[in-house]
Amino acid sequence: MKCSRAAIHRKTHRIPEIRFEDQKLTSFAGLVVYQPLFSRIGLKQQLGSCFRHLKVSPIFGHGVVVLLLVVHLLLGYRRLQDMRYYADDPMVHRLLGLGRLPDVATVSRTLAGLDETGVANLRRLNRQRVLERLGALGLARITLDFDGSVLSTGRFAEGTAVGFNRKKKGSRSYYPLFCTVAQTGQVLDVWHRPGNVHDSNGAKAFILACMREIKAILPRATIEARMDSAFFNDDIVSMLDREEVEFTASVPFERFAALKTLIENRKRWRRLDGQCSFFETDWKPAKWQDRYRSVFTRNQNRKQYKGAVQLDLFVPYEYG
Repeated sequence: MKCSRAAIHRKTHRIPEIRFEDQKLTSFAGLVVYQPLFSRIGLKQQLGSCFRHLKVSPIFGHGVVVLLLVVHLLLGYRRLQDMRYYADDPMVHRLLGLGRLPDVATVSRTLAGLDETGVANLRRLNRQRVLERLGALGLARITLDFDGSVLSTGRFAEGTAVGFNRKKKGSRSYYPLFCTVAQTGQVLDVWHRPGNVHDSNGAKAFILACMREIKAILPRATIEARMDSAFFNDDIVSMLDREEVEFTASVPFERFAALKTLIENRKRWRRLDGQCSFFETDWKPAKWQDRYRSVFTRNQNRKQYKGAVQLDLFVPYEYG
């Protein structure tokens, strides 16, 4: 059924009054706290401005559909088909400023009409909101976590590929790279990638861009980066050193055979607690130019018992 734009959109300015008394509340009445927040920051207008360059504008608008997806995630849903659970909820309508919600097919067609410029504008808006918050906090130290995450897709989706997928082997997936601010838990930026790329694919330029944006808003803050072993290579580590960024990165033990000899020949370990000990040294791979501070740790683990299965009372566990 076709509807006009005037019949769908609603102007909502007044915040509903909450009274704790015997009355009928919707299942999503808690969304009332988001209405003044969205209105204060002008989220609906900002999302709409990200897609003004698109000539074909549907009745609902690309910005409204993106805002609907934000509310969809806030309510705890992940699949578009779950929109049926709140399609007639008046609180959701009020929050979005709509008289009725679009169906799943309309949302899918609207998302299919997005282009790279719109996605870039949306990423820029997300970074801008996070940077504004960091600037207001005025933190002396900013910790950025860089890590990839596998997002599986049940069916064929554009841009997916078969790659590393620990939970669903052989499934098509995405492998986006996230930059998260540890102090606030906010996602500064996302680098979208197919599922068949290495974790460090495109990471150097992505990390450098995130660092420089933080420096532009907080030039005196100390920036540190935390990464796993996938990002441990000479290009990324040297780049962080040149940018005067403090960093910690896990070392892929299997790639450097010399580390095994170094650790096995180590006699003096400093005790951290009853289970863990460590030692420090300046180490670098053979082909690297600079040395960096490296910390090696070891934990006491229970050795595997290969005898006959008995009750725990009669098994003398050995640790090493």
